[in-house]
Amino acid sequence: MSKKALYLLGIALVIILGTILYIKFCCNCDAAQPNAAVKKTPSTVMKNDNFVPFIINGSRFEYQTNDNFKFLKNNFVLIQPISDSISIGVEKLKAFLVSNPKQKVTITGYATSDETNTTKFENLGLARANDVKNYFVSKGLASSQLDTKGEIINSWKTNADTLIGPVEYEFATIDITSADTTSTDEWSALKEKINANPLIFHFNTNKSSFDLNEEEQQKVADITKYLKNVKNTSVLIVGHSDNVGNRDLNIDLAQKRADFSKNYLIKNGIEASRIETESKGPDEPIGDNTTAEGKASNRRTVITIK
Repeated sequence: MSKKALYLLGIALVIILGTILYIKFCCNCDAAQPNAAVKKTPSTVMKNDNFVPFIINGSRFEYQTNDNFKFLKNNFVLIQPISDSISIGVEKLKAFLVSNPKQKVTITGYATSDETNTTKFENLGLARANDVKNYFVSKGLASSQLDTKGEIINSWKTNADTLIGPVEYEFATIDITSADTTSTDEWSALKEKINANPLIFHFNTNKSSFDLNEEEQQKVADITKYLKNVKNTSVLIVGHSDNVGNRDLNIDLAQKRADFSKNYLIKNGIEASRIETESKGPDEPIGDNTTAEGKASNRRTVITIK
């Protein structure tokens, strides 16, 4: 092959190689350029008509997920099971509150005006907020860092007979100064009031159940208020029975009544660690065990502040 032919062949190869390299690198850069200009944004909860997102934001804490707590219409109890994404959020909130003991969260529960409130709470929204609080406490959050409120509104997102996420959360700082300057005499007076006229639950024979009247509900509220504001104190629940039957069985029955009363207080936001129980069985009657009325008065639990 002549030198001229080799020269021309070299030029052709250079042109072909240059074209290949241009297509491979420059064209690909041009094709990728639009994507390079797209700003990457973190995934966020998208609101639409199919769900109400679970959101806890504020005071340097943010968490949200498309799952949420759900309640049946006219009911205050959380529908189980709770989704993993909510559980993760609650664990993150727990870690945050442990690291920030001056922070608290107010849980506001909502109920619609056409729902029926069959609870002992002021309204169904407050009952729902309290059940969410109990769930948080069961996961290790401090009851003292959780407040509850309840509101009645005209409507909320529903799916058939289920309300989706009728709960909101708001951060605030605990006013320790204000709490510390509250008169000690005020809390002493409240304790004296509670113990002078203690909360007493009465029981039917061999049964552990009760319905609270308005006065008893107020006594529960007073106990809750006292424990919330006075640290290093606790509730004492003493179970009693009449003298019908075996004494050992009555001791056991009275203890079950005390435990039943404890569970009721826990459901009303009092930490289990601050409730003590014991049983006196038939040993401390306040009524005549020879009469039906006397026996009824002896079947009781007495709740006081230690």
